[in-house]
Amino acid sequence: MRTRTTYMPMTPELRFHNLTERRLTPADVLDRMQRFAMQDPRAAYDLVIGSDSQVHRGHTKLVTGIILHRLGRGAWACCRTVVLSRELTSVKEKLSLETSLSQEAAWCLEELQAIETLEDLLLPYVYQGAALRTFIDIDAGTHPSKNKTSLYLQEMVERVRAMGTYAVRVKP
Repeated sequence: MRTRTTYMPMTPELRFHNLTERRLTPADVLDRMQRFAMQDPRAAYDLVIGSDSQVHRGHTKLVTGIILHRLGRGAWACCRTVVLSRELTSVKEKLSLETSLSQEAAWCLEELQAIETLEDLLLPYVYQGAALRTFIDIDAGTHPSKNKTSLYLQEMVERVRAMGTYAVRVKP
């Protein structure tokens, strides 16, 4: 299955897709996450946003994922693919762009008050196990001897923490 890609990062029009739907707006993403959470409002959920990139000859492909994980019982997910028309050779630039794309997706959800909406949906069931944790995953290593990305990790962590809403997870 071929997916449609955007050829300029951080465009005003954010569109996501998954295996069953295409061209989802951030509002559509929130709607699908609400529907998924309403199927089992007593469950614990992790809302995770993360980006990764792969350099190809002449371009770099970046994918940002939004996942609502019902712990131990499935997930709803979508992603956005962006193609940069050049090869990213700088480790710092690559890591910074991945972090920026994750932040961009998070800000879009924040504008829609997505976290508050999901919390309101789960709140009546909190004493029955309902919970919501939010994360932005950073794709970087922590060991300087093994990973070039470790040199820039603290800067990326601080950028995400400054947002105030999402905990940071480092996923090498």
